[in-house]
Amino acid sequence: MAKSAFFSFHYDRDAWRVQQVMQMGKLEEQEILSPQKWEQVKRQGDQAIKNWIADQMKYKSAVVVLVGAQTAGRRWVKHEIAYAWDNKKPLVGVRINGLSDRNGNTDLKGANPFNEVNLKGGGTVGEYVSLHSPGGSTSQQVYANIKANLSDWVDGAYKRS
Repeated sequence: MAKSAFFSFHYDRDAWRVQQVMQMGKLEEQEILSPQKWEQVKRQGDQAIKNWIADQMKYKSAVVVLVGAQTAGRRWVKHEIAYAWDNKKPLVGVRINGLSDRNGNTDLKGANPFNEVNLKGGGTVGEYVSLHSPGGSTSQQVYANIKANLSDWVDGAYKRS
């Protein structure tokens, strides 16, 4: 595993799809919190969530935003993108809506979450960071495309100096 990554995603909606990406074994990633542990962190308040995010990103070499149908509107995904940007972590996005969920259903293509994070000097993170759309018309083809390309996409993640 060449890279360690922090995965940013919409937990409730896409955890099943994210697990598929994690099981590819292409990256070393953070542990996904169980729903119970996530609730424990959330009950401690916003600062506890921010601290958890910072701790998880600290030693990761890149931040990979796994984009589903509703990822772009998620408050904490936007925070994770902004935090990664401000801390000069390499950023890249990968659409996962073409992967099946636990019921075998794929999802609609969502908006680009990088376009939702404004920069202090104007513009958005989306003007700099790539969002990859894996090819394939079936979940198996999308999975194979992600598996074949994920390491290269992370190697090519946008790096601020």
